[in-house]
Amino acid sequence: MTATPNPAKDAAPLPTLPGQRCTLRALVLADAPSLQRHADDPAVAHNLFEGFPQPYTLEQAEHWCGHFHREPQFGHVWGITVDGEVAGCISVAPERGLWRGSACIGYWLGQAHWRQGIVSEALGLVTFWAWANLPQVTRLYMPIYARNAGSRGVARRAGYVQEGYLPYAVCKSGESIDAVLCGAYRPGLEVETK
Repeated sequence: MTATPNPAKDAAPLPTLPGQRCTLRALVLADAPSLQRHADDPAVAHNLFEGFPQPYTLEQAEHWCGHFHREPQFGHVWGITVDGEVAGCISVAPERGLWRGSACIGYWLGQAHWRQGIVSEALGLVTFWAWANLPQVTRLYMPIYARNAGSRGVARRAGYVQEGYLPYAVCKSGESIDAVLCGAYRPGLEVETK
C-alpha cells in the first residue's frame, strides 16, 4: 500500500527569516499563549477576513500553532516574532490551476506592535523569500479592506501597487464593504499598467 502524500506534513521546514524589527519563524505549540493574547482583540479581527475567530481562545491558538497552520490551504505560514514572542502571522499561499502563477499574501499583527514598521518589514522578507523559492509564482497579491489604511500603507511601502478597487466586494459581519487588490510582480517582468 502506498501512502498518500500530505503536502503540509511532507513540506520542507520553513526557514527563519531575520529582520531588524522582527523575525519570521515556524510556529510551535509553545507559541499559543502569546499568539492568543495578541489575536484575542476585536481591533485585530476588525480588518481580517471572515473565519478569524473572535474571541480567540487558547484552545484555538493551540490548534493553529500545533498543526492546523500547516494545512495546504494556508500555504507557507510564519509567526511574526517581536522581542522573542509571536505577535502575529504572515503567509504566502500559492494558487492552483489557472491562477497558479499567483500567490496570496495574508498577515496580522497584535495591536501593541502597530505602526512600528514591523509588518512592512515582514512583508518584504516574505516577498523576497517567495521570489527565491516559488519559481512558478510571478505575482503576489493581497486583498485588503478599503477602510484599512494601515495595510494599504504596508503594501505600498513594500513595493506593492494597487491593482484595483472593488466596491461592495466582500462581506464582513453581514455588511458588504469595499476592498482593494494590491500586487507585486516578479523582478525582471515587464508589467503594463493601465
